[in-house]
Amino acid sequence: MIYNVSYVVLGGDHPGQMQSQENCPRVGERMQLGDLLVEIVEVRELMPPMGDFAYLHVTCRPVQAEQETQG
Repeated sequence: MIYNVSYVVLGGDHPGQMQSQENCPRVGERMQLGDLLVEIVEVRELMPPMGDFAYLHVTCRPVQAEQETQG
């Protein structure tokens, strides 16, 4: 299965990203989007899979913001 994923980062400081990948993203995973480390907070199916392709929307939050508030 190929996952066509739309990544959106909360806060508006990152433009987001479209990506095709072989692994399904999961809530709680951390990943690099450009120079920004993010954590996935939501994964939603945009439409039912078509053949070997799935279409997902993923919402992320910056990990750096969390670390700064914890000191």
